[in-house]
Amino acid sequence: MDAIIRVEGLSKTFITKERRKGKKGKRVVHALKDVNLEVYAGENFGLLGPNGAGKTTLIKCLTTLLLPTSGRAWVNGYDIFAHEDEVRASLGCMLMGDRGLYWKLTGRENLDYFGALYHVPRSVRRPRMQYLIDLLKLDDFIDRTVETYSSGQKMLLAFAKALINDAPILFFDEPTVTMDVPTARELRRIVRSLNKEEGKTIVYTTHLMHEAEELCDRVAIIDRGEIIALGTPNELKSSLVREDVVHLEGVLPATTIEKLRAIQGIRNVAVQAETNGRTKLSVLCDNSRLLLPRIIEAVTGNGASLEYIKPQEVTLEDVFIAKTGRSLAVDTREVVKEEKRGGGGRG
Repeated sequence: MDAIIRVEGLSKTFITKERRKGKKGKRVVHALKDVNLEVYAGENFGLLGPNGAGKTTLIKCLTTLLLPTSGRAWVNGYDIFAHEDEVRASLGCMLMGDRGLYWKLTGRENLDYFGALYHVPRSVRRPRMQYLIDLLKLDDFIDRTVETYSSGQKMLLAFAKALINDAPILFFDEPTVTMDVPTARELRRIVRSLNKEEGKTIVYTTHLMHEAEELCDRVAIIDRGEIIALGTPNELKSSLVREDVVHLEGVLPATTIEKLRAIQGIRNVAVQAETNGRTKLSVLCDNSRLLLPRIIEAVTGNGASLEYIKPQEVTLEDVFIAKTGRSLAVDTREVVKEEKRGGGGRG
């Protein structure tokens, strides 16, 4: 298959100034580190990772909104450095958040304005706008100013904006993050239709593993700016075929994780959530049936109150846990960084 997006050794480093104890210094943040990947024409390609992993930074580089520090990339055959206009004309983009909308304009005016920016002729633009309004059921608020919209309504308008020029390549960055369940489900249906029925190439970022499994032909798992796994959802899950996952929930002392990790046959233990004194753990192990009695003994013998325990089929989140020892719910905005004190250090 032909690669419609190709990335070679792409890196992005941010340098920020900071002050510690009265001294000036530099903080170097490696948002992307030597990323290599290919997206094939007509596929729905997923970027799966926690918040702060580098997903949005990668999309901003590929859409020419950010200049990479090093490396090269091509979108629709165009070099992102040498042919910026051609790259932009080839794609529609929905970034997480609503900063790309003009709040003092109505939703309809926003769509008309962005369609004009893409040089969509008026005779084509007006029917296209109405098609998107009907598709996404925007009628109730499309003629109100965007400043009156709810978060979910702004996301729907941003989604429509990404489709206004009918581009062959679409970038969707966490499109369902502020939507209610029925609206998110409908949006995923539309994304699937754009890909399967209209043949659009889609790059879809998410930290929700069920979205990646439902929509994506292939998935790249990204963490701390690096691609740590790449393949179809089934291929990635099959890589853990000899391993099981056991989910635990209850009042679990801090020493529980160390006791579990000390059991031979347990590969990793990751905290899924901690709320109201209760903890959810995911335990990656070689053989859950064989190890289950030892897991229960280690937990209950540690003064814990075990409320729930269940072996479960391997998911994409389990692949992430196996690779990193952390859950996708963990925010990794504090990415790998180097601190150089004083003004003379290299940036």
